[in-house]
Amino acid sequence: MRRSIIAAAAGTLLLATAAVAQLAFEKRTIDNGNWNSGRFADAVTVRTPARFIYLSGQGSEDEKTGAILFPGDVAAQCRYAWEKVGRMLAQQGASVSDIVKATTYVTDARFQQTIGECRRNAMNGAPATPHTFLVVQALAWPGMLMEVDVVAAVAP
Repeated sequence: MRRSIIAAAAGTLLLATAAVAQLAFEKRTIDNGNWNSGRFADAVTVRTPARFIYLSGQGSEDEKTGAILFPGDVAAQCRYAWEKVGRMLAQQGASVSDIVKATTYVTDARFQQTIGECRRNAMNGAPATPHTFLVVQALAWPGMLMEVDVVAAVAP
């Protein structure tokens, strides 16, 4: 009887292991072809197992000193912030093509076109992701004109 219980448990474990092995990581971008097509995706679905990476807001703070770089130049601040995003994702074995959600915070709505172009360039041909663009009164440090945070998902 003990052998049959062990055999049954082993069989159940094998079936469970096989079921988990069949779970595949899948990331799918959904673009319904609306006015926003190519600017940002309507949705991204992620089927796990996956490892998620949540980055804190990245702006133009110098990585060593915290000083705000490129005062008054939103395009340069945006490029620098996205370079930091790329480096931080690379440290985690990911890239911008693994981003599943981005949020950009700006201090002036007139930055929308500049930020949009910067983000498209930073994505380097990767599919567009869901993106939220928020205008805020101020950011963490005086002189910051924009900040971006992202969530990425990578296969285990």
